[in-house]
Amino acid sequence: MDNKAIIARTVDFVQAKFLHEGSGHDWAHIQRVWHTSQALASQTPAVDPFVTELGALLHDVADWKFHAGDEEAGPRAAREWLNSLGVDEAITQRVEVIIREISFKGLGVPTPMSTPEGEVVQDADRLDAIGAIGIARAFAYGGHKGRPLHDPAIAPVAHDSFESYKQNAAPTLNHFYEKLLHLRERLHTPAARVVAKERHQFMEAFLTQFLREWEGEDVN
Repeated sequence: MDNKAIIARTVDFVQAKFLHEGSGHDWAHIQRVWHTSQALASQTPAVDPFVTELGALLHDVADWKFHAGDEEAGPRAAREWLNSLGVDEAITQRVEVIIREISFKGLGVPTPMSTPEGEVVQDADRLDAIGAIGIARAFAYGGHKGRPLHDPAIAPVAHDSFESYKQNAAPTLNHFYEKLLHLRERLHTPAARVVAKERHQFMEAFLTQFLREWEGEDVN
């Protein structure tokens, strides 16, 4: 099976698996990450487009958030799928590395990517976590988990371990201060940083307005 056919089969597989997912980690999210990865890869030297596309398409195939915190669920699921297509072992290993390294693990935990393909996919995934769609996805996930919008009595936490971050169940607004507002400074590629500037500013404006409305300042 050639690379084009492998990508097409993978698109069909992932789309069918996530089409009606309701937490913000749906097919539309994966498709955006896939397309953004392609755009970033075209502007990034030394990137293998095939590995990048597979990493983007499979980056959420079995996210630890939906598999009892199991960090290896994603790499295992990706390997199983790629083996079923007869993908070369070296390619499969590179895709596994992307999936294993991509997650945000807490504000106090560095998350470097060890390959240029991983940097591109991580940037694409993080771009989809900020801006207007990022805001919508944050609240979709919070609702999916039964979390309140905001509780001023619960302060954001700069998690210093992945285990602490995984156990976090704070209100959705805290997620902006614990993660989303810090993604712009952690991007790898110049092209992603350009896109992130406007999206970051939009998030800041949203938070200002949200807190004004929460306190009723716009009606007093």
